[in-house]
Amino acid sequence: MNRREAIQRTAMMLGYAVTGPAMVGVLNGCKASPELPFNPKFLTADQAQLVVALSEVIMPKTDTPGAVEAGVPQFIDDMILSVYTQADKDRLAKGLAAFDEEAKSTYGDSFASAKKEDQIALVKKHHDELAGKSGDSSAGWWRASGGGEKPFMVEMKELILLGFFTSQPGATQVLQYNQSPGPYKGCVPLAEVGKTWAT
Repeated sequence: MNRREAIQRTAMMLGYAVTGPAMVGVLNGCKASPELPFNPKFLTADQAQLVVALSEVIMPKTDTPGAVEAGVPQFIDDMILSVYTQADKDRLAKGLAAFDEEAKSTYGDSFASAKKEDQIALVKKHHDELAGKSGDSSAGWWRASGGGEKPFMVEMKELILLGFFTSQPGATQVLQYNQSPGPYKGCVPLAEVGKTWAT
């Protein structure tokens, strides 16, 4: 029996003497926090877990490494710390908080702790709204207006894709990789090279 089950059984034996909100808090405290694959320098632990979960949903591992295996969450953390202005850092932090709050209000749990199907559903909802598939007349406003502040999901997808396709696995195992300049071969038999013509 784990700690969560023990608390649930104790509450039943006490005739639910523990109040609802207190019980929810205790049971949430029993959840193990996912282990982070990196040590964040800018993001808080909760924000980093959200970025890891979002990266996994947007670019999951298949027969090639996913965004998490390619180190994308750490790339995002470094990018925000090193490149973003303070205003952009604040805006992204607000976006992370709002997105996580939506997950909590919709599914009763943070995005990082939600079930995989719920994580996918929330990302798809945001994606469909941005693509104009939801019937919302304001969907896609940022494209039509020719700029302005990017929606949170657009910015996160851009960061995840940029981080993945500039990583070693993304560049060499997913993209067509053609080393440029190619290797130098100082002495190649003429039979391999073929004829060359002067013009």
